[in-house]
Amino acid sequence: MAEKSKVLVIGVTALIGKFIVEASAKSGHPTFAVVGKCAPSSLVQGFTGLGVHVVQGDISINHPETLLNAVRQVDVVISTVETPLEVLYMTVAAITTVGNIKRFLPSVFGSDVDRAHAVEPARTFYAAFYTDIRRLVEEEGIPYTFVSCNFLAGWHHSTLAQPGATAPSRDKVVILGDGNAKVVFNREDDIGTYTIKAVDDPRTLNKILFIRPPANTSSMNDLVSLWERKIGKTLERVYIPEEQVLKKIQGAESPKDLELAMLHSIFVKGDQTNFEIEPWFGVEASELYPDVKYTTVAEYLDQFV
Repeated sequence: MAEKSKVLVIGVTALIGKFIVEASAKSGHPTFAVVGKCAPSSLVQGFTGLGVHVVQGDISINHPETLLNAVRQVDVVISTVETPLEVLYMTVAAITTVGNIKRFLPSVFGSDVDRAHAVEPARTFYAAFYTDIRRLVEEEGIPYTFVSCNFLAGWHHSTLAQPGATAPSRDKVVILGDGNAKVVFNREDDIGTYTIKAVDDPRTLNKILFIRPPANTSSMNDLVSLWERKIGKTLERVYIPEEQVLKKIQGAESPKDLELAMLHSIFVKGDQTNFEIEPWFGVEASELYPDVKYTTVAEYLDQFV
């Protein structure tokens, strides 16, 4: 059996960072995690208990040595850093300088922005934080896997994608567009599992790994109907036509306008699923790894009934 790659995770306090660290350690990869001074002690203790090599130090333009020294120790770098943007460019520079990295999985988790039909300000945001990084990695000739994990269940699914909610509604739900666009919800630990399975897989080299399991792909109308059956109650559905959504985006202040523009891309334009995954650019995770028992939409909602 081939030796498992040494994995470095940057951005462990981000939405999915810790799940990737845990999946890496549990799967037997020698795992390194850059942890800043402000990280919760419970997070550090949890990593240590899993045998993770904790690299203490903040990553900033003033302290590039932290990142550079960490990259020198590993084979694979995974970044879930959300901000600042300079950290992404620092990571690419460190990988290029060291020259020993077999695979880079940059901070492009989420929807596949190359196939999105986003309006402003999401279009500019996607270009700065996702598209430009993808093109830079390709231009530098860095071996990569871009992970398109789509929605995070804990952030969106547990609220029926209602901004500001803390639990699935039992009364009313607001739906952008006609509610028929297919969207994808994945549990965070499943995203971690699929991501780590891809790091040494030649089938995912220089490809996009789409995490789009069939049982987690549904329209908002279907999702609400499923929830209604589980709680035995019919919800009031308030539909907002696309024209009205666009007016709301134009009239909203930052960062609300960005959030609405992203939701428009996904729920109105269907940008998570309105394209076929062609072999020349991507692969689908649940097809590649049928042994993974992922949590389905229906199973996830059971905890809120």
